[in-house]
Amino acid sequence: MVGVLNHSDWITFSRPSTKENDSPQVASYMNIRLSLLCFLLYKDIFNHRNISLISFSNDNSILFLMDIYSDLSQMALKYLKNTEVIINNVLIMTEDFNICDNFWDLNYFFYSTHSNLLTDIADSSWLIIST
Repeated sequence: MVGVLNHSDWITFSRPSTKENDSPQVASYMNIRLSLLCFLLYKDIFNHRNISLISFSNDNSILFLMDIYSDLSQMALKYLKNTEVIINNVLIMTEDFNICDNFWDLNYFFYSTHSNLLTDIADSSWLIIST
């Protein structure tokens, strides 16, 4: 990603670049009407160009949204699997995982071992994969 789009109705969250070849590949947008939820980008839990972790407050609880871009080599998923951080209050994990598998696409006739990795990560955060 080279820069992010900005619009007056949206709050943009993306990790800053730390070096030339480390530009973030994910950006998250929250509508300004949701500002009372106090969104905050966490850069200290996951420090990866392909992962964005955003917290928000709701009824005195802190919840998280995780935005992931996993390239064809599954770098972000491998990073998450190898990172010893478990966040139990992730509400949703979204993005492009680049995993073709017959588990969620009946038109695809093959099984991918990367789908196990994604399922393990989702399970560790008590998430259910929605197809």
